[in-house]
Amino acid sequence: MSAPEGTTTTASAPEHTTTTTSAPEGTTTTASTPGRTTMTTSAPEGTTTTASTPGRTTMTTTSTPEGTTMGTPHDIQPRTDCAIDPDGRITFRLPSVPAARPRLLLRLRPKKGRPETTRHLLDLAPDATGTHLRAVLEPDPVLAEGRWDVYLLPEPEAERRRLRPGLRDLRALVDGHLRDRPAPVAVRIPYATKDGFLALRAWLRTAHAEARTIDITDRAMTVTARLHGAGLQEDATVRLRLRGTDTVRSLRPRIDDDARGFSFTAGPEDLAADGEGADRIWDAFVRPTADAAPIRIGRLLDDVADRKHVYVYPAVTGNGSSLRPYYTVDNDLAIEEKKPHSPICPT
Repeated sequence: MSAPEGTTTTASAPEHTTTTTSAPEGTTTTASTPGRTTMTTSAPEGTTTTASTPGRTTMTTTSTPEGTTMGTPHDIQPRTDCAIDPDGRITFRLPSVPAARPRLLLRLRPKKGRPETTRHLLDLAPDATGTHLRAVLEPDPVLAEGRWDVYLLPEPEAERRRLRPGLRDLRALVDGHLRDRPAPVAVRIPYATKDGFLALRAWLRTAHAEARTIDITDRAMTVTARLHGAGLQEDATVRLRLRGTDTVRSLRPRIDDDARGFSFTAGPEDLAADGEGADRIWDAFVRPTADAAPIRIGRLLDDVADRKHVYVYPAVTGNGSSLRPYYTVDNDLAIEEKKPHSPICPT
């Protein structure tokens, strides 16, 4: 059954508490990939750190709290290292604490005004050195889509303590877009929140179209992408939906021989307004076949948890308006259409 036009199809994970025993001791490496920094350390509280690599800037900042923080003061909160492998398995490592049964608590951050409903518990066990504790989040069960905050739970009834990030080894994610993913497409990326705590960004979708390159000329933009969890048929279409409406512009994609890769080109004439209109946002989807549900186009399969302010593109101008592609707060692809001298702030 097709989902409503413009709806991102998301598979749901079971709502329960899972306890996982730690896997055998492994080694957290600290080498970096040439030309790119993918392992980071957290700067001291209240500072801003900027590390530059060719073609990319990584920034870690501290600011006002990103939600309610429970536990001990910042200066004694333990730093937690983590490493992720290509299958999405995450290994956590933190200094030992005086507790009989310490565990990690992963909490799905609820929407504003809503109660907490989904959590996962991971057992912590001593590593080979005896000075640190270790826990492993296996690829299964998958995490529900959203942002997961990471806490230390020293005892079953003790107050939870928010954890701060140490080393984050994300090298296995850098080339993640090169591997074809089965359905459902499950993604998880460890990251540091705006207020300096450790969290995981997770996506869970029945299928996903991964944007690869966006080429801008003075007349049009060309997007190259690859479909994961589904295949493209000859009658596939790219659909640009005007946000908040049922208005859709359909484009015919160029499909690769393997029926997974595709590209499309859009210019101001493709999104011409009916009447004068105001500034608008168009969300990008691909429909694999005429009777299939639309699949969101975005960029999830690498090590960037929040892409919106990292990947910034110039605008294409013409036909009395300008078009600028951008990634939303959920790393989905959208196109901002602006009239002259009428700025908007897309989300």
